[in-house]
Amino acid sequence: MSDPRESAEELGEVVEDLRRHLLWQEETGGRALLVDAAKQAAERAASLKAMMPPRPAKSPAAPESPAAPAPAPSVAPAPTPAPPAMTGTARSAIPAAVPNTPPAPRAPSAEPSSRPAASASSGMLIDVPQQAPPYPGPLPGVVEGERPTLDQIRRELGDCRRCKLCTGRKNIVFGVGNPRAELVFVGEGPGEQEDLQGVPFVGPAGELLTKMIQAMGFSRDQVYICNVVKCRPPGNRNPEPDEISACEPFLRSQLLALQPKVIVALGKFAAQTLLRDSTPITRLRGNWREYQGVKLMPTFHPAYLLRSPHEKKKAWEDLQQVMKIFGKQPGSRS
Repeated sequence: MSDPRESAEELGEVVEDLRRHLLWQEETGGRALLVDAAKQAAERAASLKAMMPPRPAKSPAAPESPAAPAPAPSVAPAPTPAPPAMTGTARSAIPAAVPNTPPAPRAPSAEPSSRPAASASSGMLIDVPQQAPPYPGPLPGVVEGERPTLDQIRRELGDCRRCKLCTGRKNIVFGVGNPRAELVFVGEGPGEQEDLQGVPFVGPAGELLTKMIQAMGFSRDQVYICNVVKCRPPGNRNPEPDEISACEPFLRSQLLALQPKVIVALGKFAAQTLLRDSTPITRLRGNWREYQGVKLMPTFHPAYLLRSPHEKKKAWEDLQQVMKIFGKQPGSRS
């Protein structure tokens, strides 16, 4: 049988090997199975500890009894702190150096879809569910089961501070047009001129939208126009997922109040938000979809058409499909 002191030294070496292994993991940034490595080390430590002879057998005489436990304080503390780090999730072994290690194994199972993911460069929604959820219920200022009015929704919105866009805006851009419109246009968010005037689509993109509406045989007073977000994103950047989430209940309430016959979703953010579909707008456009029982036509945003005039023909084809629903005769664009 091996000497207890030798076994204790071997046990200490196992603990030291584990510590070096964890430090190596920290330095390399690797995501090896730390839990398995820790478990194996713990099993080795337990095996070596089992090889040690019982303490009472080594101290038959009274004078030797104090000497027998003497080495215990120097050996026992070594493995004592190790088990919590090894037998848990190995999370406490390197808490500061590898802050991203804990979420890595938990993300797929803990919250698979509750946190919206987005590409910072493109602004694309990339994890939206494939089916639009039912209307979540009326806003606090709206009576359940009753059709709200736009005035009620605007009062509930108030001087909105629900997301960070409030810090840079000049005006909330709620919406404009006929409160009983059968045709609704939903855009992305206000631009500079919209923020200054508090009215959607009054800048260069708004001028083009007005021409599109007139070419369809309508006037702006006959339709309703609003955006996904009601405050201007700084520098006209894409709205971020948390900003869309804060504003979406008000957009949905607006559509509930309007109960239109057709919705035209202008651009990817309007289409993806309402449809809960991350398909690019280049593939969504021109195909009839449905939002809460209402026909929805996705098409290009007027701002995109200003940058890409060659795409205007496709947008006009989309709008002609909408015109047929209202019995309008497609004609040439002016």
